[in-house]
Amino acid sequence: MQLTNAEEQVMKYLWKLEKAYLKNLIDEFPEPRPATTTVATLLKRMIDKEFVGYNQHGSNREYYPLVKKSDYFARNLNLMIRDFFNNSSTQFASFFTNEAGLTLQELEELRRIVDKKIEKSKK
Repeated sequence: MQLTNAEEQVMKYLWKLEKAYLKNLIDEFPEPRPATTTVATLLKRMIDKEFVGYNQHGSNREYYPLVKKSDYFARNLNLMIRDFFNNSSTQFASFFTNEAGLTLQELEELRRIVDKKIEKSKK
């Protein structure tokens, strides 16, 4: 299940804070901040989608992510590769290295990462 752009923004703040009350989340937004009811509605939808859980403390809820940031973005990246690059990681890598405006240093670091992964896979 996907998050909307607005839900994703709330989720980014929740990943950053790890646990937060509604007020803490609203404080993370730049001015003009969204209405409390707007963020509360987004959190309710995210709870229903099982992205967010909460602990009740009196009349307040302390929210926390149920989905790790790395898992969420890995899933979305895989969907993007499937939908836009014919399910080809190679096509995605080619597009990324050609279009991302990477510096020589970044390309060399990327090569080191790939080489390390290749070596690890051979073992």
